[in-house]
Amino acid sequence: MKIMKYLSLVAVLLLLVSCNKNGVAQKPIKTELDSVSYAIGMDVAKNVKASFDDFDNDLFIQGFTNALDSTDILLDEAEAQKVVRAYFQKKQQEEMAKRQEEAKANKEAGEKFLAENKTKDGVQTTESGLQYIVLKEGTGEKPTTASKVKVHYHGTLIDGTVFDSSVDRGEPTEFGVTQVIKGWTEGLQLMKEGAKYKFFIPSDIAYGANPRPGGKIKANAALIFDVELLEIVK
Repeated sequence: MKIMKYLSLVAVLLLLVSCNKNGVAQKPIKTELDSVSYAIGMDVAKNVKASFDDFDNDLFIQGFTNALDSTDILLDEAEAQKVVRAYFQKKQQEEMAKRQEEAKANKEAGEKFLAENKTKDGVQTTESGLQYIVLKEGTGEKPTTASKVKVHYHGTLIDGTVFDSSVDRGEPTEFGVTQVIKGWTEGLQLMKEGAKYKFFIPSDIAYGANPRPGGKIKANAALIFDVELLEIVK
């Protein structure tokens, strides 16, 4: 069982930690194998911290040493595997439920924001639900789905949190009109070269329920962008 094999690695780490707390001097890294051993220890520790909010090191080491010498074993192997499997299944279900609640809350917050925003002066709404304000009209050509564009943009969540900004980086970016989220693809085709618009994008034409992992954009988040269409590259 992969989980049990993984936890056996953790046991080695915890034993080393226990020894160091008892006053054993830490070993220096001298060889390639030393470096590999240390790196594995670091990786295991990182995974333990990510997997457990609370962990009883003493009982963990007790179970490890009991299994090594086959004495005073409190759980048989089948029961131990069942306990570990049930724990991670329960944790997975709890995390899934939490994500679903967050996604629902984000959806409701976005819908409320957009419903209020569409009544404000200057806000126009398309059939897809995209809302926009013309900050500055352009005089050039409009891009098509076949175009590549050069833009400056500043993206925030509805609470004002900045998640991406070419303006802050001080460098515009180029991409194909169809290489971005649907709200951008639609919005860019409303603009002429030299224009600057503010987009208010519902989640279903942004990243929906599957934003990029680890980022500031969460599931079902509505997004706001200031976009300046500098030029149509081709």
